[in-house]
Amino acid sequence: MYDTHTIRLTINGVEEETTVKPYATLLDALRDQLNHIEVKEGCAVGDCGACAVSLNGVTVCSCLVLARQADGAELVTAAGIGKPEKLHPLQEAFMDYGGIQCGFCTPGLILSSKALLDENPHPTRQDIKVALSGNYCRCTGYEQVIEAVLAAAEKMDGQNA
Repeated sequence: MYDTHTIRLTINGVEEETTVKPYATLLDALRDQLNHIEVKEGCAVGDCGACAVSLNGVTVCSCLVLARQADGAELVTAAGIGKPEKLHPLQEAFMDYGGIQCGFCTPGLILSSKALLDENPHPTRQDIKVALSGNYCRCTGYEQVIEAVLAAAEKMDGQNA
C-alpha cells in the first residue's frame, strides 16, 4: 500500500542500507531494521532524549526525524564514540561517577554531553544542566551525571594539553 524507500546511512563509520516506509522514523530504522539497540525509545515525542543521535554533527532526537530525511547522512550513536577496549572519557566518567544506573537514558545523556564538550570544553555546572535539559533520567538524580561530565571535561582537557 505504501511505497518504500531505500536509504543509505553511515553509522559509526560503517555504511548501511535499509528499506523504509514513508512514515518510518529514524529511530525505527536504527533499532528495528539496523539493530542499533543502543538508541532507545523512551517517549517517541522528543521529550526524553533517550533516542539521541548525532546526525551530520547535530544532536537530534531520532524519534522526530523521518528515516527518509536522513538518507545519505552520517550518524554517530553512543556506541560510536568509543570502543570497548578504549572508552571515550565520557563513557569512563559515567561509569566512575555512577552516572549509569539502569542505563536506559545513558546513550542520550552521553551524546548530549559530548555535544556540549565539543562546543564548550570548559563547561560550568549550569552549562551542563542546560545542555542536558532535554534528557530525562529517573534513576540518577543528575548529580552523578554532572560530576561525570565535569570529570570528563577535565580529563579531555588534560589529553589536549
